[in-house]
Amino acid sequence: MAYKITDACVSCGACAPECPVNAISQGDTQYVIDAATCIDCGNCANVCPVGAPVQE
Repeated sequence: MAYKITDACVSCGACAPECPVNAISQGDTQYVIDAATCIDCGNCANVCPVGAPVQE
């Protein structure tokens, strides 16, 4: 299951460089994860200070 970034995201950007497949990008109001690209590694969730990435 792919990860999804919730509304808890504070747009700090800590997650994006940790993604090995570059599935995370800055959206209009917060970071977003491309579910088709996400490999479900959990790196983003491990570094997020507010726990915004969750599995769908």
